Amino acid sequence: MDFTPPPAGSYRLERIQAAGDGAVLDSAGKRRRLQEFTRGRVTLLAFMYASCADPNGCPYALSVMHMLKGELDKLPPVRGRIGFVSLSFDPERDTPAMLALYGAQHAAPGNVAWDFLTTRSRRELLPILKGWGQDVGIEVDRATGKAMGTYSHVLKVFLIDRRGEVREIYTTEYLLPAMVLNDIKTLLIEDGVVPR
Repeated sequence: MDFTPPPAGSYRLERIQAAGDGAVLDSAGKRRRLQEFTRGRVTLLAFMYASCADPNGCPYALSVMHMLKGELDKLPPVRGRIGFVSLSFDPERDTPAMLALYGAQHAAPGNVAWDFLTTRSRRELLPILKGWGQDVGIEVDRATGKAMGTYSHVLKVFLIDRRGEVREIYTTEYLLPAMVLNDIKTLLIEDGVVPR
């Protein structure tokens, strides 16, 4: 699709909702609060799971985030001002150790930090999903009550300003790298940073 987004800073992104919070584990297994990753910088957050095979789901979001990171890493003024977060909704398989390996494959060092997070359990995950309005259907084995490893979800990627306000929510149709890049730059310009 040919699409030229409006120039960064020529439009305003409205505040949609406060970014949700909850207890998470970083890829080192340290217990943290999600808001530690969604405050103080412009953040792009995607809910995902590492074994997702839907090309229009998690792998698509991952590829867009890769493209964006590559472009943003070229802009020295953004160092420390932008972060990416991939938060798994498969805590049984996406353990901190597994996400450390997964993240090492996807998040090369650069101007943009990329954190891969999970939770200790589905029980801790569910309030987080509810707080973000992220619907996820989890297939559960009725005999054991354990997740079977397949998830049904609508892809949502959230753009969060440094104050922890969601300013855009992208779904598959609207997760266009050029548009997201200009939206990130628009929030930086709003904060007085000129990303060149």
